[in-house]
Amino acid sequence: MKKTVSALNEGKRVLRVEEKAVGLLARRLDRSFEKAVDLMSRCSGRIVLTGMGKPGFIGQKISATLSSLGIPSIWLHPAEAAHGDLGRVTPQDAVVALSHSGETAEIIHLLPVIKRLGAKIIAITANPRSKMAQQSDVVLNTHATKEAVSWGLVPTASTTAMLALGDALAVVLAGKRGFTQKDFAVLHPGGSLGRKLTLRVEDLMRQGNNNPVVKSSDPVKKVLLRITRARAGSASVVDARGRLLGIFTDGDLRRHLKNDSQILSRRVASVMTRNPKSLPVGHMAAEALKLLQQYHIDEIPIVDKKKKPVGLLDIQDLLKAGLV
Repeated sequence: MKKTVSALNEGKRVLRVEEKAVGLLARRLDRSFEKAVDLMSRCSGRIVLTGMGKPGFIGQKISATLSSLGIPSIWLHPAEAAHGDLGRVTPQDAVVALSHSGETAEIIHLLPVIKRLGAKIIAITANPRSKMAQQSDVVLNTHATKEAVSWGLVPTASTTAMLALGDALAVVLAGKRGFTQKDFAVLHPGGSLGRKLTLRVEDLMRQGNNNPVVKSSDPVKKVLLRITRARAGSASVVDARGRLLGIFTDGDLRRHLKNDSQILSRRVASVMTRNPKSLPVGHMAAEALKLLQQYHIDEIPIVDKKKKPVGLLDIQDLLKAGLV
């Protein structure tokens, strides 16, 4: 009777097999890796990834990672390359070919043409003596002792090793090129990190009629009407020269209503919050978020060089922008 293996134990076994493959790869890494990084760093064109089947999918992911790190890269299907797409490869490019066996026919047929075009070739394979390896300028060995499937035919540990090696190449190459977090943000404007590192307060603040600015002598009733028309939660209070003096919020109104039935007729200067937190134009929106969270407030005035409130940033604005 066949012994039943629990799903949990089998899952752990698969992960251990793949962990071992990556561990062996790390221990076996040698000067060939440095040569590959050097070749790629000197490449004035693009890094072209190619491979068939499962290694091909790994190549697509490596290409995407390189591009996200500011390293121009494209994916080239070897079968399509043989029918015209090879025209995408230039002498300034470096081609990274992935094949577990190193004997993939579609790739082997392309390599002589790629060499004639003048592009350099980096082979990622588990067979450093293969035909693909022999035609390459640099060979990176990804040999894994075994695949995760017992009968060893499904690429698992081998493709994990390829992926890990591709990540290592991309990260080291990006570091060598001086790629920074700010560079990453520029290339990822739709991502959370990109928004945090690129959006400034003036990009999100409420302006014009949506930015309630009132005089310190205005009665609270008038201020509330101004806030209501702007659909805001507060108003910036300014002095005679238009400089920020205080802020009047919904919270201020509720606190004073308890003890002052005449608050609507009071001058706003007598009930506002003086010296409110504010940010100058040019600061990052993420800084505004930090202040709002730190002081448990919902709005923050944005001021110009003369301390005049030119905008109002609400926590809801940051929520809509995806910063929270």
